[in-house]
Amino acid sequence: LVNTINKLNRDESVHGILVQIPLPQQIENSVTNMVNHEKDVDGLTSYNLGLLLEGTPKLIPCTPLGIVELLDFYNIDVNGMDVAIINRSNLVGKPLSILLMYRDATVTIFHSKSKNLEEKLRNFDCIVTAVGNRENFILKGNMVKEGVAIFDVGISRSNGKIHGDVDFESVSEKAAYITPVPGGVGPMTVTMLLKNTVLATNLINKINHS
Repeated sequence: LVNTINKLNRDESVHGILVQIPLPQQIENSVTNMVNHEKDVDGLTSYNLGLLLEGTPKLIPCTPLGIVELLDFYNIDVNGMDVAIINRSNLVGKPLSILLMYRDATVTIFHSKSKNLEEKLRNFDCIVTAVGNRENFILKGNMVKEGVAIFDVGISRSNGKIHGDVDFESVSEKAAYITPVPGGVGPMTVTMLLKNTVLATNLINKINHS
């Protein structure tokens, strides 16, 4: 794996590298950081995450970027909103929280050790859920308030079908906006991966992409 990454880093005909995660926990960060940051189309190297935190991002993780694109497309202004993110990974929760804070949202991150979610989530204007384990968590209609915006990033499989984190039927009765699974955030993630690949090509070739 290391040899392959190094070979792709040196190959001038390759403009984007994506390491499929999860990897074993003890090697995931080190392997991810072996990718040339200019070819890091997933935006997950420490270099690119650092630029995002600093406020000068280049390659941004694809799922958070896709959610921001959806916010813009549907004219959802999160300025002053209370936003809940049920995820704390480098892939979704952490970078998304930064992007939304730059838009002046008040962001709260929930995770596997968080308590009383059913009660707390009712207070939020926007909820992004990326749990991916329906045996442990399903977002239901009685857990959200009227007019909420819901972004479902979770993926679970059962009986040959793909499901999200959200009980779509009950939550859609209250939500002003809701993304389906499949067909919601997932396609936007792929689209942003392609966008990042174009950006990476421009960065490598020193082309002004603005």
